Amino acid sequence: MMAQMNVTTEDIRLYAKALRLSNLRNKCSDIIHSAQIEKPSYLDFLLNILKSETQARQENDLKRRMRQAKLPRCCDLDRFDFNHSAGITKPELKQLRELVWLDQMYNLIFMGPSGTGKTFMAAGLVRDAVLRGYRAQFMTMDNLIGILRMKDVSSSAMCAYNNILKCNLFGVDDIMLMPMKKEEAVAFFNLINALHEKASVIITTNKAPTEWVEVLQDEVLATALLDRLLFHCEVVKLEGSSYRMENRSGFLEKEKEERQ
Repeated sequence: MMAQMNVTTEDIRLYAKALRLSNLRNKCSDIIHSAQIEKPSYLDFLLNILKSETQARQENDLKRRMRQAKLPRCCDLDRFDFNHSAGITKPELKQLRELVWLDQMYNLIFMGPSGTGKTFMAAGLVRDAVLRGYRAQFMTMDNLIGILRMKDVSSSAMCAYNNILKCNLFGVDDIMLMPMKKEEAVAFFNLINALHEKASVIITTNKAPTEWVEVLQDEVLATALLDRLLFHCEVVKLEGSSYRMENRSGFLEKEKEERQ
């Protein structure tokens, strides 16, 4: 007769670690304790382990993609204030949030003065995409230029660049805000060209496309860039007062109120 094997929770943890079942490894004692109380069938017990492992992996994957998205602190489009932005209606924003354009690899350009919701909407759509399972990132043009400038001499910058190329959706905030050097403009074009018809791009800008030539200081490059961005693209022109200016809060004003 074979001797009965004395199985311990540590044995289970070791096998779970080898199979990369992190949820089972970390919650082994709780899972066993729950099973001893509820006494599920063998099939139910195994199914519950697999379901909890899958859910844990999905949650961890979402957290990882959210970190990689590099989103601003607040960009939940459920909180968008239409009173401070003209140029897009609730039905239109709802349609954008359905992300059909993303599946069709369309681009979006939010254009308008500062404070009209360009960044909020662009970042919010990137957030929606991440929640729906897409790989997406959002960054300022300044940060992107830093990556483009350093990618050939820095492994971390090259890693960041390669992560952009793997995106389904890439958002760039405040492009054409400042003049660009020739090599920076060329590197930016090469990135957009690499993403062309392989991913969707969202950009925000306060300059009309006709003004991009002045910023890039190269008419041929500006034309080629616009050709790729505008080929399949929806341009949303925003107007209105600045939300930040109308809702700003000052430290000195608060201090005065507290003294009165």
